[in-house]
Amino acid sequence: MELLRLATAGSVDDGKSTLIGRLLYDSKAIFEDQLASVERASVQRGHEYTNLALLTDGLRAEREQGITIDVAYRYFATPRRKFIIADTPGHVQYTRNMVTGASTADVAVVLVDARKGLLEQSRRHAYLATLLRIPHLVVAVNKMDLVDWSEERFASIVADFSSFADSLLDVADVTFIPLSALQGDNVVERSASMPWYEGRPLLEHLETVEIAEDRNLVNARFPVQYVIRPMSDAFHDYRGYAGQVAGGALRAGDEVVVLPSGLRSRISSIDTYDGPVEEAFTGMSVTVRLADDVDVSRGDMIVRAGDEPSTSQDVDALVCWMIDQPLRQGGRYAIKHTTRWARAMVAELRYRLDVNTLSKDDGVTELALNEIGRVRLRITAPLMHDPYTQNRLTGSFILVDEATNVTAGAGMIREPSAAERVT
Repeated sequence: MELLRLATAGSVDDGKSTLIGRLLYDSKAIFEDQLASVERASVQRGHEYTNLALLTDGLRAEREQGITIDVAYRYFATPRRKFIIADTPGHVQYTRNMVTGASTADVAVVLVDARKGLLEQSRRHAYLATLLRIPHLVVAVNKMDLVDWSEERFASIVADFSSFADSLLDVADVTFIPLSALQGDNVVERSASMPWYEGRPLLEHLETVEIAEDRNLVNARFPVQYVIRPMSDAFHDYRGYAGQVAGGALRAGDEVVVLPSGLRSRISSIDTYDGPVEEAFTGMSVTVRLADDVDVSRGDMIVRAGDEPSTSQDVDALVCWMIDQPLRQGGRYAIKHTTRWARAMVAELRYRLDVNTLSKDDGVTELALNEIGRVRLRITAPLMHDPYTQNRLTGSFILVDEATNVTAGAGMIREPSAAERVT
């Protein structure tokens, strides 16, 4: 069954957690004891209704303040598809959490309060969703019950967002759905209160949106995670390279190149837990065996010959900064890219991106917590990477503060312009 990753986005109190709670409740994806716990908590907090937002807002601070702080993940399935939902916070100070939750999403649901319209944070999260190259956006105009189910109000918000979308990086697929998360209108079942809306409810849209073509199925990429050498009587000469296919497809008999060494061989077989297969696609976890005994280690990448990614120790990237200590030019960090670890230095901080105005602030000397900027990294070992626009798996990385051993930043590798390549 196909898996869809979904992230919510939008401003504070637009109803993201309530929407997810309603989606889980109406799709029969929560247990009776979970519902009973939420009902008790709602009564204890003086709510006049069962507050379904408590299904995802599990931290004490979240329940006390009625906001989302950390990313909450929920899993459920319908007969058509499996889902992983990331409920991300709306506050500006938790931008890093939103980026973390949305970085792997196939669909972003940007909520807009029908009474308030498109707010600054709505625009910010929509821009971040396009920056993260989430291929499908759903603009969910929530709280339609509070504007008397007005078709005119919905049309006005659609027009505002469509005008704003013209300034975004790339919006290939945007769907607008009017709904009421609190009442359940157009979440799982079609709303009788909005007969003028002829589209599908949210869940039906999520079940049917096409995501298979969003993944890179052309450029074969296989980062090696582990070398398997059983050294047993049954598998005395077995040597396999385990990992997850990060792009394209690998087939038995393919001529491949091992990077960064450049050694060539052929795939002799592809093994899985259930036995050998002739072909492995993006997302499959497999063990690849080669016809020749070449030197392959964790962090190397197996690719199809003639279709190699860029291999370099200089990377141009956009970074979302995630810790209190700011990023500064000359700063040194550990970098993790696919399965490869190395050390990196910030060779240049080129600009800070103002996600409010979409402008670029030149001449900055540091990136503070939750800020996004373009940097040039110098790395101690070559990385085998694609532009993030081409492959979100091989085009992204994380930076780790070695002093605290915590994630310091998430990066998206960009393709330098023609002028930059010349210089």
